[in-house]
Amino acid sequence: MSDIVIRVENISKQYKIGALQKRHETWAEALSRAILAPVRVLSSALDGHDRQPQMNGDDTIWALTDVSFEVKRGEIVGLIGSNGSGKSTLFKILSRITEPTAGFADITGRVGSLLEVGTGFQPQLTGRENVYLNGAIMGMKRAEIERKFDEIVAFSEVEKFIDTPVRHYSSGMYMRLAFAVAAHLDPEILLVDEVLAVGDEAFQKKCLGKIGNVAKEGRTVLFVSHNLQAVSTLTTRTLLLDRGRLTFDGDTFSALGHFRATWKKVSNAEYTEPNKTTGVTGARVITSEPNQIHRFGKRLIFEFEVAFEQKPKTGFISFVVIDEELRPIMHLWFSDSEQQWSRAGKVLLRCEIPKSRVYMGRYTLTTNLSDAATKEHFETVEGICPFEVVMDGIPREYKWMQGDCTYLEDAKWAPVENSLSEKREERVLLSTSLPSKS
Repeated sequence: MSDIVIRVENISKQYKIGALQKRHETWAEALSRAILAPVRVLSSALDGHDRQPQMNGDDTIWALTDVSFEVKRGEIVGLIGSNGSGKSTLFKILSRITEPTAGFADITGRVGSLLEVGTGFQPQLTGRENVYLNGAIMGMKRAEIERKFDEIVAFSEVEKFIDTPVRHYSSGMYMRLAFAVAAHLDPEILLVDEVLAVGDEAFQKKCLGKIGNVAKEGRTVLFVSHNLQAVSTLTTRTLLLDRGRLTFDGDTFSALGHFRATWKKVSNAEYTEPNKTTGVTGARVITSEPNQIHRFGKRLIFEFEVAFEQKPKTGFISFVVIDEELRPIMHLWFSDSEQQWSRAGKVLLRCEIPKSRVYMGRYTLTTNLSDAATKEHFETVEGICPFEVVMDGIPREYKWMQGDCTYLEDAKWAPVENSLSEKREERVLLSTSLPSKS
């Protein structure tokens, strides 16, 4: 028996722009469409090689163009791309909700799909009735569903409302029950699209754990998410879609790198105010990856160009790494008690952290410049040098709490001999000093 359970060949999907919305189909029509789906799949497979995409017109758009890939039994594969790249369209084709304009998809095995909140649920039916309905659609016998029922309800955490019509459910309740049904009714292939978009952190973690367990049991998972940390933790192979085309198929770390390379470069990555006579005239963060992306555990460098109109007695510079919720995450400072760098004019200072432990997220810097001896405060600059930390493949084990702020002893401060504006790749370290610890 072949190990290939999903085979996609030259799939293209065209939509008409501005077409009238289809009326909502009746329950009988939906059931008829589901029954006839295998016939449509066979027809598509027979003539897929002969059906070619038509030329673009002003009133059409290609959501997918010539997409081909294979997935083996037991693989857990990520699918990433920006909004509008075709991810959801591809999943709808694989789930037999819509047909491709050209090409075909051959799927071997029972498929469980979680495409969006409430997909496949009938609002007038209760949660209990929808569990049995979804199992029946998947081809399971009533006895099989009954054996799994209690486990599904317990996982979904909606026991109190299981006999309530799902039209009264919140989006979070919909998602909990829908995921529990899709993951527990023994699908041989599980298609999951943005399961983490709704729900609290505890349930998201439980969902990720369940997806991992499904894969360990030898079943196949195709996983779509904008949460790149989840993709990197769960998968070893990832597909990258860009404007309807498959642009990368390979190991997840490389796929995420290709995806991030398409992001718009941060326009204000470097801070410059060259005309100041006293203050921070320039600053930048040197990350391990391009486009101000830094990988957890790698060397992280901060550089500050400082100007003094008059030589201070004891130059003192500090900076704080601030997260998106404006919390201080890391505080580092350097007091020039030995007159190593304090002088009139400009000096470039470098702070190097050999193995940065800043957790994943987006950050900015706030700097302070003063004279430690006279207590004279020169300047505070806030919200500069944005950068992002990623943790591809590193499990999430903790999060910052309110008031947490780390003071590091392994960071090294030193003046370097050229100005920030020259941006030489190699800089000579003139001296090194450890920051004080609070």
